[in-house]
Amino acid sequence: MKSKIKAAFLFIFSTMLLISCTSKKTGNKESLENELIIFHAGSLSVPFHQLADEFMKEYPGVKLLLEGAGSTECARKITELKKPCDIIASSDYTVIKDILIPEFTDWYINFAGNEMGIAYNDKSTMSDKISKDNWFDILLTDKVIYGRSNPNLDPCGYRTIFTFLLSEKYYLKRGLADKLIQKDVNFIRPKEVDLLALLESHTVDYIFIYKSVAIQHKLKFLSLPEKINQSNPSFSKYYSTAKTEVSGKEKGSKTIKKAESMVYAASIMKNAPHKNIAIKFIEFLLSPKGKSIMEANGQPSMNYVEKDYLQNVPDSIRKYIKVQ
Repeated sequence: MKSKIKAAFLFIFSTMLLISCTSKKTGNKESLENELIIFHAGSLSVPFHQLADEFMKEYPGVKLLLEGAGSTECARKITELKKPCDIIASSDYTVIKDILIPEFTDWYINFAGNEMGIAYNDKSTMSDKISKDNWFDILLTDKVIYGRSNPNLDPCGYRTIFTFLLSEKYYLKRGLADKLIQKDVNFIRPKEVDLLALLESHTVDYIFIYKSVAIQHKLKFLSLPEKINQSNPSFSKYYSTAKTEVSGKEKGSKTIKKAESMVYAASIMKNAPHKNIAIKFIEFLLSPKGKSIMEANGQPSMNYVEKDYLQNVPDSIRKYIKVQ
């Protein structure tokens, strides 16, 4: 009887010792799920793949499933197609605020900025003549073709229209926006990164795109004045004078979108299938290492949350953010 009790005690002790050693070795990562599903804006493809590589070095048992699309399309995969998702990272915080809150999430964190501009290469027609003072005249010539993304699927699409509208105001060119909107409509694509192949193949000469994407793909980039490029929060009131109609929250509906300075945002879904590891990834995104990856890819960091949503942010994430 004593020998059986002794054997049972040794078994229990050995098991507890093994668990303790494993926990020390993995830093308690054994309790995290081994998969993470992230829907992200197409413009985040390069930095998020870099983030994923670095994150998996810290959590080697975790597999990240990254799915890039226009931010609005990402949201609709959740609301309309009911696809499982842990994290959404949008190129426009209002996509999360207007489409996903409150049913699918109840918070978001603003983590990066960007700016609109025009990308091109050495093959682009009249690339040796284009400047911030004449780009609209060059793009409106018959021999030049430009591409842009779909405003109903991708924030870059409606931000391109805002660029047209703000340019008409800035350059005092009546009717300029309509002329730009009506030209080259056959070269509208679902998301901004779809335009890269058109430019590379010389199907188009210029594309309206984010500065970060141009940097990541080593393209020539024409920077536009701050009152046009939607990068400076100080001009938010000025930007808001530009507005356009886009697809709304409900399928088939429409809504009016107003321009403002660019703010990228991320959130974890309420029904995230892998919530623990999702929290760890957001922590990594907001950490100094994550911020350095974003900034190296042309996107300045801004880690903050609006005060109305602070109480819903997971406790372990709050140390990385400011309240605004």
